[in-house]
Amino acid sequence: MTSTPPPAPGLTRFNTSPDGVALAALREVCAGPAWGRALLARRPYATEDELLAAGDAATAALTDAELAEAMAGHPPIGRPAPGDPASAREQRGMAGASGALREEMAELNLAYQERFGHVFLICATGATAEEMRDALRTRLGHTPEREREIARLELGRINRVRLSRLVTEGFAAAPVAAPAAAPAAASVSTHILDTSAGRPAAGVAVGLAARTEHGAGPDGAWAALGTAVTGPDGRCADLPAPPPGTTHVRLTFETGPYLDRAEPFFPEVTVAFAVTPGEHYHVPLLLNPFGYSVYRGS
Repeated sequence: MTSTPPPAPGLTRFNTSPDGVALAALREVCAGPAWGRALLARRPYATEDELLAAGDAATAALTDAELAEAMAGHPPIGRPAPGDPASAREQRGMAGASGALREEMAELNLAYQERFGHVFLICATGATAEEMRDALRTRLGHTPEREREIARLELGRINRVRLSRLVTEGFAAAPVAAPAAAPAAASVSTHILDTSAGRPAAGVAVGLAARTEHGAGPDGAWAALGTAVTGPDGRCADLPAPPPGTTHVRLTFETGPYLDRAEPFFPEVTVAFAVTPGEHYHVPLLLNPFGYSVYRGS
């Protein structure tokens, strides 16, 4: 009678880490909150293969909006984000590319994003610059529906590579430290997805206001903290931070200019929500000309 071998040390540490630690690590694998929550819910995993299979299933189950959110976390090929060692490592094939090839990739990336509304996604691990360029040229000819499914497959391949590295390296050397003590103030982030166009909404002004207690009176008044503008990925990179003691936050999305109508149905969208000191609140807006929804993400 053979016994099942115990999980590898890295997988054991992943299985037993606090939810916040594990979820933060999964966010480094895939920016889509729904994907990370799906994997977290199925812990513990007996083997790495079981974990990878769960990752594949979670990628396949992403809605179009969740897929767009996951892809928005990836930088363009040839321009890994500063401080993003995973993308820099995966895009190593671009390191020796000529200036002409880099310029061509930049032009193709722009054409791709204008056509499909999202970043060109490819599992770049082990691929040369020429192979990535040729793939980009080919995929520019696809229909949006076909390209979305290919992007989903490529996202799954990237997630597999990163997830395997997570349990063999990220959690293998030593137990992961507990999260740092919570800051005194809550923090807030947002992004906007245009569900009618299937792309992030860029160039939308977002105002943030805060108050220290609910109700009337001087302490219950809203204090405007500032305004930021969404970038090409639909995110606000410099949204003001609420001050310590904030209990409620209000986001005002100036949607009228973006919707580009003489009389837009939603000239603005305002959402107010309660916050707890020390917690982070990611509150995305899913927008179309005649409807919208907001939710608390992660």
